[in-house]
Amino acid sequence: MGLGGVILAAGESTRMGRDKALLPWPPRPADSQREPTSGTLLSAAIEVLEDYCDMVIVVAGENEAALRSVAYGCGAFLVRNPAPERGQFSSLQIGLHEVMSRGRDAAMITLVDRPPPKAATLQKLLDAFEKRDRSTWAVIPEFQSKHGHPIIIGREMIEAFLRSPATANAREIEHANQQRIAYVPVDDSRVAVNINTPEDYAGLGSSFQT
Repeated sequence: MGLGGVILAAGESTRMGRDKALLPWPPRPADSQREPTSGTLLSAAIEVLEDYCDMVIVVAGENEAALRSVAYGCGAFLVRNPAPERGQFSSLQIGLHEVMSRGRDAAMITLVDRPPPKAATLQKLLDAFEKRDRSTWAVIPEFQSKHGHPIIIGREMIEAFLRSPATANAREIEHANQQRIAYVPVDDSRVAVNINTPEDYAGLGSSFQT
């Protein structure tokens, strides 16, 4: 199985006020005496995925130049969505086209504004994907009844995404194929955390110190 990692990082981060991909990671509590980290959310996501994927592709938008040094410095490929205003699904399609053009037929997909999951979580998802039967097109982590990321999809789901218009919604396509998805319970709150605002990010300072 050839597995390509895809990180969607083309958003404008309007609610955060600065590019979420470049937020320092791990975050520090406000009263921390530790030296600031040199890592970012993007570099952390790349480093986690590259342990399980043949390659990692970062999909950028207008922030391509800002993300270039981080992506290349971590050994990832960088592709640009020329029209990120079309929405996140258009970035997903660009990333999946790149996965297939590089000869892979499965993808591990995550969003740059999610904390990197635990290694045990990724291994559990990968094990479930490798042991799936042919009727299962994707595996999705589930924490306390909340579905999250990263997800792993096979060629059938990749093709379903690529056949859809760029204005489509990944969640709608997943719902239409729900019987073909395996939801995997995990003991990892990170899979369901969204980092959208400065308050969201600040609230993680005492929880993600590793």
